[in-house]
Amino acid sequence: MKLREIQNIDVRGKYILLRDDFNVQIVNGKITDAFRIEQSMPTITALRTAGARIAICAHMGRPRGTRNMEYSLAPVAEYMHIPLVPDCLDKEFMTNMHDGDVVLLENVRFYPGEEANDPAFAQQLASGFDVFVNDAFAVSHRAHASTVGVAEILPSYAGNLLASEIRHLSSVMENPRRPLLSIVAGSKVSTKIGVLKALARLSDKMIIGGALGTTFNYAMGGRVGNSLYEADQKDTALEILAYAKQNNCTVLLPLDKGVAKEFVPNAVRTNKDFSEIADDDIIIDAGIKTTERDVAEIRAAATVIWNGTVGMAEWQPTWSYGSFAIARAIAEQTRAGKLTSIVGGGDTVAALTACGVKDDITYVSTGGGAFLEFIEGRTLPGIAILERE
Repeated sequence: MKLREIQNIDVRGKYILLRDDFNVQIVNGKITDAFRIEQSMPTITALRTAGARIAICAHMGRPRGTRNMEYSLAPVAEYMHIPLVPDCLDKEFMTNMHDGDVVLLENVRFYPGEEANDPAFAQQLASGFDVFVNDAFAVSHRAHASTVGVAEILPSYAGNLLASEIRHLSSVMENPRRPLLSIVAGSKVSTKIGVLKALARLSDKMIIGGALGTTFNYAMGGRVGNSLYEADQKDTALEILAYAKQNNCTVLLPLDKGVAKEFVPNAVRTNKDFSEIADDDIIIDAGIKTTERDVAEIRAAATVIWNGTVGMAEWQPTWSYGSFAIARAIAEQTRAGKLTSIVGGGDTVAALTACGVKDDITYVSTGGGAFLEFIEGRTLPGIAILERE
């Protein structure tokens, strides 16, 4: 996939509408994880250095087309030390801009025309700008006004972050070092059918964990107690297992689980094989045997793709055991030059951060849904429109 990139254009003195993904977690008005902002900085710096006049377009949460200040980007502007333009359609700020200036436009999702990709709204958003740059891989699977609509109006290019995401993910998908191990976890089989099948075609082995793994264990006749799983996805799980076998991919399911009687962070943990799980047990984390096996598989792999924590990793330290062990094993092998590692998904990246190993991973994607859809092989509309003809 070849994209039009910003290195090939002269932006000095030009007004750039830059789409970034600053949908970060904010608690009590303060940003708790600035990963996506920091990943966007190389593109912003490159454009500033080249003399562009930049207005960053972004969203926060799901205000559903209304001006709900709970989802204001003000904390982001404060973090970045740049002015916030209170209305993303306001153009008055442009008359006072100089080369290298940067402003942040208020939440583009305050308007219903954004998610509807309304042509009139896209025209208003694009008005006054010379060039559109998309650096928001994480929202490029959405055909919104700020990802597709404005790209149909303005000369459009990929930013450094978006181009880097595509290069790294494409490399793994097209020519991976083998053996390739994929680790897929999370809550629902129903939302990951496509990516599970795509990874079954690509991978030599696939670990399925978390509540996802619980559903697969249920499908195989395992005891799941009072845990989160999808009973109606039994046939789908069996179908995916058969599909993996047809594609010579070995699927590894949980052997045991960390369980409790209550679904709370301070619950007392017990490790049980699936045959021992009682009706009132709640599965919250991967078990010790499962984790030891997963770590061994990581050490035997040449490439690992990981999406989804295998337990409630945010409930440290009791319930982060499985996810943290995976994170540390991947980081250790990557540091040693024995592993190419690709990790994506908000909870998964948060686990890397909590372990202090994020910088040891070969590539950490800013995407969640976009990461999965790209692996699945779907066309991402915000990226397709940036492809060179």
